[in-house]
Amino acid sequence: MSRMYETIYIVQPDLGDEEIKALSTKVQDVIASMNGDFKRLEDWGTRKLAYPINKNPRGRYFYLRFDADAPLIAELERRLRLDDKVIRYQSVKLEQEVVAPAAAPAKSAEEGTEEVAVAATEAPAETTTTVEE
Repeated sequence: MSRMYETIYIVQPDLGDEEIKALSTKVQDVIASMNGDFKRLEDWGTRKLAYPINKNPRGRYFYLRFDADAPLIAELERRLRLDDKVIRYQSVKLEQEVVAPAAAPAKSAEEGTEEVAVAATEAPAETTTTVEE
């Protein structure tokens, strides 16, 4: 049974268009070869990382949305892990179709606090954090 997945992977920020195209093609080939259903690939651009990874303060983010089985995820992550150009990746199984979070504009500090409160009520966290005003 096919399930919905999204993978966000971060590549080195200084890659050329040819290298990025080759990596995107490789990712789509893995999905196609293992009978996955490719939905979309979005280039979120270069952003500052929370902390330097391999001495890179920035990384180029890609969002990948597809339907697949567990063996495809294992193979895709194995290929991403082996590629030196990829510095981080994460795959998440989706329960329902969601809109890509990068499409949302940057929020102000006040709006961000409300969003955190809503997220905390939907999915109870193991630790609680209080915000002092």
